[in-house]
Amino acid sequence: MLATAAAPLLSWRAVRAEDDEDAHAHGVGAAAEDVLTVVGPWEMTGLDPSRAGYMFTRMEVVETLLDVDARGRLQPRLATRWETSDDGLAWRFTLRGNRRYHDGTPVTPDSVLACLRRAAGRPGVLGLAGIRAIALERGAIVFTLARPFAPLPWLLTHYSTQILAPASFDAAGKVVRIVGSGPFRIAAISMPQQFDVARFDGYGGLAPPGRVLKARYISVARAETRTLLVQSGQADLAFALDPPSIRALQHSPKAVLVSAMLPRTTFIKLNAGHPFLADVRVRRAIALCVQRQGIARALLRDPDLGATQLFPPSLDGWHDAGLAPLRTDLREARRLLDAAGWQPGADGIRRRGGQRLALTLTTFVDRPELPPIAAALQEEMRQVGIAVRVVIGNSSDIPAGHRSGALQMGLVARNFGNVPDPVATLLQDFGAEGGDWGAMGWRNAEVPALLARLASGDYPTPDAMHADRARVAAVLQSELPVIPVVWYRQVCAASRRIAGTGIDPFERSYGIAGLRWA
Repeated sequence: MLATAAAPLLSWRAVRAEDDEDAHAHGVGAAAEDVLTVVGPWEMTGLDPSRAGYMFTRMEVVETLLDVDARGRLQPRLATRWETSDDGLAWRFTLRGNRRYHDGTPVTPDSVLACLRRAAGRPGVLGLAGIRAIALERGAIVFTLARPFAPLPWLLTHYSTQILAPASFDAAGKVVRIVGSGPFRIAAISMPQQFDVARFDGYGGLAPPGRVLKARYISVARAETRTLLVQSGQADLAFALDPPSIRALQHSPKAVLVSAMLPRTTFIKLNAGHPFLADVRVRRAIALCVQRQGIARALLRDPDLGATQLFPPSLDGWHDAGLAPLRTDLREARRLLDAAGWQPGADGIRRRGGQRLALTLTTFVDRPELPPIAAALQEEMRQVGIAVRVVIGNSSDIPAGHRSGALQMGLVARNFGNVPDPVATLLQDFGAEGGDWGAMGWRNAEVPALLARLASGDYPTPDAMHADRARVAAVLQSELPVIPVVWYRQVCAASRRIAGTGIDPFERSYGIAGLRWA
């Protein structure tokens, strides 16, 4: 027993030494008295809004036409009003007047139009809307669509549609600096790890006394390092904490933990076009061997996060309490594999026609809970005769594997609130061709048709719309192009020297403009 207890202690000391080096490598020193320091695992992969634009919305440097509140309801931002034509083919957004970019130039309708046209011409959420034209009409932005698309206003809350000053672009239209119109302006950038912001006095005048005036974001890859930075007082907000970090901070004199359930689900993305996975019986067998509550309890320390269906309770209008829940049943899993022609081999791994039932599960370290969940899934699938090789790489490996066709299984964490109306994300994931983070090689005509109808907004009653949502959930539960594992609770460590910390369930903002020095 003593030897068993000593091993974690020695391991922790080793990690601490490595983490100290990691913190030093990132240039993290003692927290400045007047600078709020935010740490997370995400690096800035570029300045273009389509790349790392979410970093600049989270730090409140840039704005979009619209925003949402904590329940996903639309709120004005750079646009004060929005309305659609009777046929749903035109949307009009009235812009807020008297706003300035951080370089002092006015936020003009022409500059807003240029950014939106640029976003519509690049891969991103606006491609879902079937936009025919974006134009100015008496100072308002008018979208003309090829077909009605009710979620358009929610697309205009997405970070890829952020509005930048003309000075942000070079002569070729490339983003070379970030000049936004939000409460904070860029003070310095050191790609890809760090950027500093300062309060922009042109946004509503001087900040009230005691508010944060300077802030810094630092990308720190290891969850252990982020924990140590908070414990030592070198960071004020730390995101994407793993369960050991959360336990280590529960009684910290330096920090408090703030949490909220997000509309995010960790699931296994399956290549349903793969010869082994094309048979729905195999997909159902995999689903039946997943011990969701066990994973949630042992790895996440939160048994309530076992995913009984794809859509979590935090996703209003989509979680179906009446849907038969996903369960664990190893006997039934083995029966399904038997029926699919996969028989146990001498080594316990199933074979059919001389082929071994061996698959690769790819995941990434950006979210620290994913590798240990992958290891648990590897063992759970082995118990029913499926050999799994786990490959841990970068998050970009998942979409790259989807596009090349090489991906077999991927363990991902998908935020269905990436656009606050989930229809937009579901169209990306489960449309006719599937999506980078959703279905792969799955052929089903019903779900894309239902999603297209939901996107049109053409419903006589709310009950009819709810029925279509429930049907989407039921088909996904039956066909299993993706296999839900756990839901997600965001936990943030916040220094006791600040007050007012909260969590945005749509992960659009860190809310630093509303924080106060305690």
